[in-house]
Order: sequence, then C-alpha cells, then structure tokens
Amino acid sequence: MFSDAQLARRIEAGEALNAAGVGESFAVCGGYATFAGAGSPLTHAIGLGMNGPVPAAEFDRMEEFFRSRGVGVNLDYCPHADFSMLELLGERGYRIVECNNVLAGPIAGGFDARVRRADPSEAPLWTSTMLEGFFPSRPHSEIELDLGRRLLGLESATAWFGISGSEPVSAGAMNVRGKLALLFADSTLEKARGQGLHLAVIRARLKHAASFGCDLATASTAPGSTSQRNYERAGFRVVYTKLNMQRDW
Repeated sequence: MFSDAQLARRIEAGEALNAAGVGESFAVCGGYATFAGAGSPLTHAIGLGMNGPVPAAEFDRMEEFFRSRGVGVNLDYCPHADFSMLELLGERGYRIVECNNVLAGPIAGGFDARVRRADPSEAPLWTSTMLEGFFPSRPHSEIELDLGRRLLGLESATAWFGISGSEPVSAGAMNVRGKLALLFADSTLEKARGQGLHLAVIRARLKHAASFGCDLATASTAPGSTSQRNYERAGFRVVYTKLNMQRDW
C-alpha cells in the first residue's frame, strides 16, 4: 500500500458515497454535496477535485446548494485534489476549521468477548452511547440524536458496542464500499477509557469486514489522538491529512 493519489481517490470516493447517503445530495466537482439539516456535521461536501480540475461554475453550483438552504459551506479538502481546488478555496476566502488524519490499514481483526454488534432496535442506545463519548455531561440536541439514524441507514452499515460488565460504554460503526471498509463514529465513555475497548471494537469491525471480502480499511481521527494511536496499534498508518474548510455567508 502506497500513500499516493490513487489510494486517496479510492478512500475519498468511498467517503463521498457515504456522505451522499445521509441526506439530500448531488454529485458535483467529482464528489458530493450533502444537506442533512442546519447545524448537522453531516451537512458538508467531500471528494471534490479528486478526478481532475474543478470548474468555477461547478463550484458555484455547490456553493449555491448550501447558500439556498441557509447554511455556510463546509467541505473536506484532500491534499491529493487537483490544484484548481486549492486556488478556488483561496480566492473565495475559505478558512480552516479542523484537521483530520486519514488512516488506512489491513483487514486484520479478531474476536473479543467484550464486543458485540448492536441490534437494529438498539439504534437509539448506540447513538446516545456514541454521543456521550464525544460530548460527556451535556444534553444532546435533536439534530445530534438524528445522527445515528442517518449513519446506520447507510448501505451495509453495522453498529457495534464495547461492553463493560453488561453496560455499553464504547461505540463504533462501519460499512463497506466495494472492497473498502469504512470505520467511523468511534467513541468511548470517559469512565471506561484505558481498558482497551476502543481497540477491541476496531478489531471486531475488521473481522466483520473480512466477511465482505474487503482488502483495505480506512478511518479518520484527530491528529495525535488516542483514537489515532489505537488505529495504529491495529496496523493502520496515516496516509494523508485533510483540512475541513468553511465559508460563511
């Protein structure tokens, strides 16, 4: 596995299809723009510029899609995108709001008795567990609670729990695009961290991905985070860093 434009195109194509599956979306600039509600982290554009130059008129169409729905533009910029994408971002005053490391690794998983798949009827429990891991000790908004329904509605999506005693305290999800397994929505409650549950949930999903014939898995994490270290323990490595870019009207 080489960290090159071909690998980036494969990963970004899978991520873009996932983005298209969680809301109102349309294909644009080689990727997808998606609206999943004002304030939703799923309202964004991804995969733009991965298949060649980005025409300004196409970029205009993407911006108008968001503007007409009363939201700013939030998009992922991949460093392997065509240079025209970077030029447009600079000309139009986009700012960096977040960085994320994209990791890729082998389908090398394993069973752990502390991990199980969530039943479809447990989607609300999975969502609340996932959100509590990210945002402890505060109420969750309706749009946040809607994340689980949208994410678990993706093609081939499965939800996973890490269990301590009999209580779900860690969460993760995955789905498959072609032979690429996409792992996402990883979180662990503060009281359960340091027990190896996140790594166990990673490995359980990789074992499940093998049943689909996947030959590669990917995930995104905050740079230098515990999540990144756990993915590295599972054999992943950083293959590029994406910038989350924002334009407000």
